[in-house]
Amino acid sequence: MKIPKLVKRLCPFCKKHTEHKVSQVKKKQASSLSYGSKVRAKRRGAARGQGGMGRYSKPPITKWKLTGKKTSKKVDLRYECKECTKSHARAHGFRAKRVEMK
Repeated sequence: MKIPKLVKRLCPFCKKHTEHKVSQVKKKQASSLSYGSKVRAKRRGAARGQGGMGRYSKPPITKWKLTGKKTSKKVDLRYECKECTKSHARAHGFRAKRVEMK
């Protein structure tokens, strides 16, 4: 997918439409902890119960497999305002195999 290097869009800091320089940021590695582990780790110090909070009383069904790996990652675009030089991210990423700045 081809994306222009300069785009005119609303700057949330200047509160007006200005030219923005577009750049792509590499996605960070996801955390090795599962969501439930993070929640339990947060609550461990607060003494609000223990274990799986009543949710994980049965083992997971291993026969339900996901259909397959996705072929592309979501693109993380950052926009840098030319007037105030502050940058902000795009609200939603989109899937693309290859992104090219033209």
